Parts: sequence; structure tokens; C-alpha cells
Amino acid sequence: MKNFQQNLLIIVALSLCGLCVYQWYGQTVQRNEIQTLEKMVYEKSAAIQSYTNSIKTMDQQITRMDATITEFKAAAKTNADFVLSQKREINRLQIASETFTNQITEYKQAVATLEAKLKETYDGIQKQNAAMKDLVAQRDEFVKKYNEEVKDRNEVVNKYNELAGQVERMQTAPKK
Repeated sequence: MKNFQQNLLIIVALSLCGLCVYQWYGQTVQRNEIQTLEKMVYEKSAAIQSYTNSIKTMDQQITRMDATITEFKAAAKTNADFVLSQKREINRLQIASETFTNQITEYKQAVATLEAKLKETYDGIQKQNAAMKDLVAQRDEFVKKYNEEVKDRNEVVNKYNELAGQVERMQTAPKK
């Protein structure tokens, strides 16, 4: 009987060692996956920051273009007043007015182009936000599974401790 208990204790100890090695391997794999996910989050955050900076630059360019358009409109009005007061310069001012109109058209086209680029950038950011939400959901699911695994492992350890306590009590109990 004593030999059986020793063999049983050795088997239980080896099983516990095997369980520890298995758990260590599982945690190593999980840590590697977490590091990969964190790297992806970092790269996506950097891309979002880049897009945000690009949007700020485009906003500044749009502001400058709006100011330039306002200046051109003011100049066009001043030129119209000047045309009325100076009949001699009508031909010259008509050419200047056409030039300003062409420039305004070019700026409007530039603004339309920038708006299209902003829309594309906004769509890209929306896609990235969706990807980030998916990534966070995956991470939360992973953490949930990890917590469940840890809970299961803790239950195994508690059962082992109870079994070890029973074995110890059996060994220290007076033999009849």
C-alpha cells in the first residue's frame, strides 16, 4: 500500500509538471499573439496620426485658398468699380477680369480636388476605425478566453492541493 501511494504521488507530481509545462507553452504562444496584436495597433495608430496630420495640412491649405479667393473677389469688385470710372481702361480691365475668373475657376477646381481627397481620407479613417473596433473586439475575446483558461488552471491547482492535503493526512494518520 505504501509503495502504491509513493507511485501515485510520483505520477501526480509528474502530471503536475507536465501541466505546468503545457500552461507555460500556452502562455508563451498567447504572449506572442498579444505582441503581434499590439504591434498592429501601434502601426494603425501611427497611420491614423499620419492621416490626421494630412487632414490638418489640407485644412490649412483650404483656409489659405479661401482667403485667396476672397482677395480675388474683392479685387474683381474693385476692378468693376474702376471700369465704370475709367472708360479708357475698359479693354485692359476686361482682360484682367477674365484672368481673375480663370484663376477663381482653377481655385474652385483645386478646392473640389482637395474636398475629394479629404473625403477619401475620411473614408480611410472610417475604415481604420472599423478595423480598430474589430481588433479591440478580438483582443477582448482573447482576454476573455485567457481569463477562462486561468480560472480552469486555478481550479486544477486547487484540486491538486486538496488531493495533496488528503495524501499528507493519510501519511500522517496513525496506522492500524
